[in-house]
Amino acid sequence: MNAIIKDPSASLVPFKARLDAVTDPARRAALGALHKVGLPDRRVEEWKYTGLRFLNETAFATAPQEIDLVKARAELERLGLTSGGTASLPRLVFVNGRYVADLSVEPENVDLTFFSKTQMFGSLSSPDRDALTALNAALATDGIQLTVPSGIDAGRLLLVSLGQAADPISFHPRHSVTLENGANLSLLCVQSGEGRYLHNPVMELSVADNASLQHLTIQTEGDDAACLATLYAQIEERGSYDSFVLGLGAALSRHEVHARLNAAHAQVHVNGAQRLQGRQLGDVTSVITHAAPDCNSRQTVRNVLDGQSRGVFQGKVLVERIAQKTDGYQMNQALLLSETAEIDAKPELEIYADDVKCSHGATVGALDDEQMFYLRSRGVPEAEARQILIHAFLAEALGLIPDELAQTIATHIMELRFPVTGEA
Repeated sequence: MNAIIKDPSASLVPFKARLDAVTDPARRAALGALHKVGLPDRRVEEWKYTGLRFLNETAFATAPQEIDLVKARAELERLGLTSGGTASLPRLVFVNGRYVADLSVEPENVDLTFFSKTQMFGSLSSPDRDALTALNAALATDGIQLTVPSGIDAGRLLLVSLGQAADPISFHPRHSVTLENGANLSLLCVQSGEGRYLHNPVMELSVADNASLQHLTIQTEGDDAACLATLYAQIEERGSYDSFVLGLGAALSRHEVHARLNAAHAQVHVNGAQRLQGRQLGDVTSVITHAAPDCNSRQTVRNVLDGQSRGVFQGKVLVERIAQKTDGYQMNQALLLSETAEIDAKPELEIYADDVKCSHGATVGALDDEQMFYLRSRGVPEAEARQILIHAFLAEALGLIPDELAQTIATHIMELRFPVTGEA
């Protein structure tokens, strides 16, 4: 998703000193593509609703090596990731983009290494096309490289990112997850932090024949942060990738998924929900490519927007000529809690096959007056009644998360930001 601007290098000023120091040939190649186009602006069709002014206002330094372990442990506890049903789960914790072994419990039955050791970029991403991926390739320092061997059910795994920024910093994790034939994994990603920072992760996900990957991302970054995540998924024959993103935090966020159904009877779900307030901007963008026959895709995204917040949904389903018997569905629903909140929805179908079943839609509404009256007439305070209806609206979306424990974690973290009692 390239930008065409008069002076591409101007958009890279916040990272100039670090980019000038890049010498590795693979990184230099990505940097060359980045210098040609710069970071995207609103003149780029795929970024017309989401500007990156946040990045232009700040020079982002490299994250310091020193971290506050006490504060990090307290945040893991606050998020509910070290007690109850999650206490026994393996977890891989990154602080400011670097792996922290002292906070982690490494999983068994998988092959695990780290980008910091291998410096291996995957083959699914497109740094020549996606500018933020190119920025990641130039500046990445760490990330997981995990493989679940054939036939292994690896259970659940927590992947946690914490930001600690006394001064503006950026970090660019590079993650890779591969499921071999018949493997299974439930990956629970939680992103949190405090201070002004840019979190720019890239994740490549490969799902082999008959493998199944469930993937939950909970984005509850700091209020003065930006999280611009790009995911690439490739699903093979009878493979399944079932993903959900819950967007709660960050001043600016974008969760961009490129999923390719590469062989017959593969399926992908790219669902999500956002709850935003104040002047937050949250963007859920997807490109789902049907490149084989008899595949199906599903996408349902719900937004709850208050204050002057803005939600963006861009969902494209591309059906190639070979992809007969495709079944694709998209739906975006928005609940606006104020007159100044805004939703920009752009569902899109691009179909070259002639035997398909594809549909898309979008709805926008407000809280139901009759439901509010019902709750108020039974003595429920107005603020609490609002929260009950909002949570009910989002609970239907969270019900799409296939893992029950993952649903519980998502609900807990959402209620940390938005208690059922009190104003939104």
